[in-house]
Amino acid sequence: MERTPVGVVLGTHDASPLEFWVGVAEGQVLELDALVEVEVALPVGPDHPPTVVFHGLVDEVRKRFEGARFDSDAFRVAEALLPMDVSWVAHVQVTRITPEVFVPPHPGTPVYAVRGEEFARAMTFDRWAQRLPIGLTRTGEPVYANFEFVDGTRGAHVSISGVSGVATKTSYATFLLYGLFHQPDLLGPEVVNTRAVVFNVKGEDLLWLDQPNVRLDDGSPRAAEQRAAYAALGLPVGPFRNVGLYAPARKGAGDILAHVGERTDGRVQAYCWTLREFATRRLLRFAVSGADDPRAQLSMVVQRLEGWLEREVTAAGPPWIDLEGEALRSFSELAEFLCDGDRLERVCRGAASGTLDAFRRRLFGAVERIGHLVRGEEGAAGRKIQWNATNVTVIDIHALHATAQTFVVGVMLQDILEQKERGNAKPLVFVVLDELNKYAPRQGWSPIQEVLLDIAERGRSLGLCLFGAQQTASEVERRVVANAAIKVVGRLDIAESERPEYGFLGRVGRLRAGLIQPGTMLVSQPEIPVPLLVKFPFPAWATRKSEAPLAQSRTGKGSRYDD
Repeated sequence: MERTPVGVVLGTHDASPLEFWVGVAEGQVLELDALVEVEVALPVGPDHPPTVVFHGLVDEVRKRFEGARFDSDAFRVAEALLPMDVSWVAHVQVTRITPEVFVPPHPGTPVYAVRGEEFARAMTFDRWAQRLPIGLTRTGEPVYANFEFVDGTRGAHVSISGVSGVATKTSYATFLLYGLFHQPDLLGPEVVNTRAVVFNVKGEDLLWLDQPNVRLDDGSPRAAEQRAAYAALGLPVGPFRNVGLYAPARKGAGDILAHVGERTDGRVQAYCWTLREFATRRLLRFAVSGADDPRAQLSMVVQRLEGWLEREVTAAGPPWIDLEGEALRSFSELAEFLCDGDRLERVCRGAASGTLDAFRRRLFGAVERIGHLVRGEEGAAGRKIQWNATNVTVIDIHALHATAQTFVVGVMLQDILEQKERGNAKPLVFVVLDELNKYAPRQGWSPIQEVLLDIAERGRSLGLCLFGAQQTASEVERRVVANAAIKVVGRLDIAESERPEYGFLGRVGRLRAGLIQPGTMLVSQPEIPVPLLVKFPFPAWATRKSEAPLAQSRTGKGSRYDD
């Protein structure tokens, strides 16, 4: 079938093997993100092929009046007083050259739009053994990431940046996880053992991952459109399978119950740690602000106390602990015991009195904030987060104080890292964590910063991948962001987009980042030289009570898409 060219390679702009300009033909349209093809004939010779095919992505388009000298000429042309031709040109960034003969395309060569299977070949998708679906182009073409840059084979980690509430960072991270677990043959037999730990930091949205979204099954045109998008990506429509849901234990004595609001069907399990675990696993550093900062004397106090508790308490035993003949059954009792009399001075000999006073203030402050998470009751022993028991584990921390959030995240990351260090790189473990600027700040210190740096730098070899999200990548520790093989950007503040951390976007990409709508992301990956704009479908899993069948069965009503 004969194709109609959309234009020709321009001769008024320099053409190189890596980029060139296209003049758009009359009656044709060439827009941003379009993929084009140019076939260039070479002189006959034994040292090179007869033709070279260039594929490239349009990353800039512009129009102008040819020959106009003054701004006011536009008015005269509009009034038909001045004849003028319109120049419509597009800049193309080359994505693939076949075969790899690096010569520039010849001016005047026809340029063709690319669709379908040729699109996948132009984007080098056909070279990848494992492809993770990451969204659709605006024309409906499926887009993939090379899974070898996710699972640690050639790289690891995903960094997602964007304005809170607009960039849909968490939605995109869960969409990537959904593709990872539900695309046939991506993980193969390993899918059974692969694990993902997701920290829920905003509302209770992620506590509904195991429920289908009724908004994709209401018969509306938009629901049909979203289902078609999943089909184009080769994904089923439905909830996450094999999910474990955890929420913090409620404050107060008595039965240990999960602190949840809307999800009250008993699927969400309460979590906490025993006093014995707190002592033997050296968890004090995550409970005391500033305890892991090597620049502060406070870290020395915490390390000595952790060592003392580890020596004095055996790992096996009931949830409570005995110290110096005194039974301690709550975190508040442990705090009172440590700060009683001159015990701190004896254990932390040589520490300044001001440092010890600072530790006491922080420890008693932690009693109110994490006391319900470190308990000595009999039932506390069975409330551990079993993240290794299901494919996906959601840990809710959204209602906790910042100190308690840091404690939960720090303890869980340390637990995951230690288990991966004792085992093999397979099966893989994925961690989804929002608000990285709080846990691994560029300025200042966080109790879990070293753990995150360890994951970012060694996670690839351990089979541990971080899906990190943040409002501003410029405020996250450089090494955490730099080690991410795949970088994703949603809506950005214009000033933030000018920071060096977003240099991979290029000039046009920085401008576009300020205009991106929810559900659209710019994705940069190592083997494609330009960031790709992709749209991802609406979640096929419930994100709130009104979207879950549980709610529909009670009300008898279904929800519909917002206008």
